[in-house]
Amino acid sequence: MPQDLTARAAGRPSPTRDGAAAAPVPPPESAGRTLAAALLGFFLITLDASVVNVALPAVGSDLHGGLSALQWVVDGYTLAFAALMLSTGALSDRIGAGRAFAWGVAVFAAASLACGAAPGLGVLIAARVLQGAAAAVVLPSSLALVRQAYPNAARRARAISLWAVGGSSAIALGPVAGGALTTAWNWRGIFLVNLPFAVLALLLPARTAARAERHRVPLDIPGQLTAVVALAALTFAVVEGGSAGWAAAGVAAVATVAFFLIESRHPHPVVPLGLFRNRVVAVSIAAGSALSVGFFGMFFVLGLFFQQVRGQSALTAGLMFLPMTLLISTVNVISGRLTTRYGPRLPMLTGQLLMAAGLLLLLPVGAATPVPLLAAAMVPLGVGGALAVPPLTAAAMGAVPAERAGLAAGVLNAGRQVAGGLSVALFGSLVADQAHFLTGMRQSLLIAAALVTLTALATALALRPARTT
Repeated sequence: MPQDLTARAAGRPSPTRDGAAAAPVPPPESAGRTLAAALLGFFLITLDASVVNVALPAVGSDLHGGLSALQWVVDGYTLAFAALMLSTGALSDRIGAGRAFAWGVAVFAAASLACGAAPGLGVLIAARVLQGAAAAVVLPSSLALVRQAYPNAARRARAISLWAVGGSSAIALGPVAGGALTTAWNWRGIFLVNLPFAVLALLLPARTAARAERHRVPLDIPGQLTAVVALAALTFAVVEGGSAGWAAAGVAAVATVAFFLIESRHPHPVVPLGLFRNRVVAVSIAAGSALSVGFFGMFFVLGLFFQQVRGQSALTAGLMFLPMTLLISTVNVISGRLTTRYGPRLPMLTGQLLMAAGLLLLLPVGAATPVPLLAAAMVPLGVGGALAVPPLTAAAMGAVPAERAGLAAGVLNAGRQVAGGLSVALFGSLVADQAHFLTGMRQSLLIAAALVTLTALATALALRPARTT
């Protein structure tokens, strides 16, 4: 302990239990630059996810694609994001979070340019997959940078709530920007708008990237491959259905079994199964996944509902999300303060119950529902997620040592992305029949509400304060 304190006071790396040198504690100004870069990176990859939904009808009309193809425009990004984040969290720990962040942002920018220039749906979907792969590198590395820059738990909780503002701001801006760009210019603009943000994100962390600690752990290639096959096959089964869907479901089942067998035996698994024995981590992953089903799954469905059922323009559809999304950034900050004061359980549970109530509140809406009433009914959906995500993220990050922050962030956010991608596939299949769109939308709302309620119960039970004797 004295040696560790002396090293920290001198600004030198202190030894860890395994003999590796830990990263020095960054000075406040360095930590601030790191947080700014991480926030912008999170903004960039979240903007790309939220900006697409209201542009999907225009993409389908221009490139002559049906609903299943449009689902792949969303899920090509989401699934690559989810599946590869299992390894990119470990990759961030291996090569250094700063270096991983820079490469991820650069590739994301190149893929965005390819999306904007895509001549057909095949190229667009392929470029979206590349975008998702790059985003999978950006997210855990950005969160790992925050974790390393703020070793103090209270300051880290506040920093993570500010980091979450990057994503929530993108969620607020995305639908409106997507609708405005699609209406005033072309759907291609929703991808080209990423480029200036990417350049800024690359310029910000130049002097902080070298501070990230590196752990040269071998990558689990067989585990990663089986995870990709399992997730892609499962999504294909849900989206496409029919005999091809059943065959894909069989492939997904075999790949899933192979994945767990590999992970249980590999010396450096892409997903250490022991991680789930930590109840805080396990509940955080489950809660985050359910919240993603409720938020991103319904974002997809409501974007179609506004345009295909209510006949609204892309711009009007984007504006419909504004009352909900404008509050998210403010609630993220409030959530961070609540987490610092009361711990993660209270804001997590409150947010989960609020989202579940919001999902049920949307059940009666239809084509004739007045616009102010519909916009107001969506508010609890966004506020609930904004209240719950920062504390569950802080809880998961605080439950692991700093040197494994990239891995934990990767697994947590992979779970959220997988859930979001599968919800788009499932809910898209439920609303595919235009004549029964509202029935499918209500089924989707009930499924999402049930999942969020179940994980709220798990939060209430698993995160109870320890009894004092």
